[in-house]
Amino acid sequence: MGDGPGDNTHCRSLEDKDEEEEEEGCDAEAWETLSRSFDQVQSVLDQNRLLIQQVNENQQSRIHDNLVKNVSLIREINGNFCKVISIYSKLSADFVDIVRRRRAENDGDEKKKEESVDLNLPLSR
Repeated sequence: MGDGPGDNTHCRSLEDKDEEEEEEGCDAEAWETLSRSFDQVQSVLDQNRLLIQQVNENQQSRIHDNLVKNVSLIREINGNFCKVISIYSKLSADFVDIVRRRRAENDGDEKKKEESVDLNLPLSR
């Protein structure tokens, strides 16, 4: 009953699989972008953690040279926060770009489907 020439079950399931693969591909791109950015942020924050530990040790030592070094360490910490802000800003722009491309692809797919449906309509005489 479901395997006749007029049955579209097989075609629909292939279309569904193609759509799922496209979604997974886009999702993989989005997840890769998120993962890469979060890894970068974590690396910078880990570096800041070490710098803050050094600042605390220098402060506790009360040695003049160590206290002077803290100025540059604190500047480096501040610069790292600027890096984190930049990474998140780039992540936001990249993610918006992925969403826009996904929507454009979906709109293009919808137009193709509409055109193929239009082509399959019987001609009126």
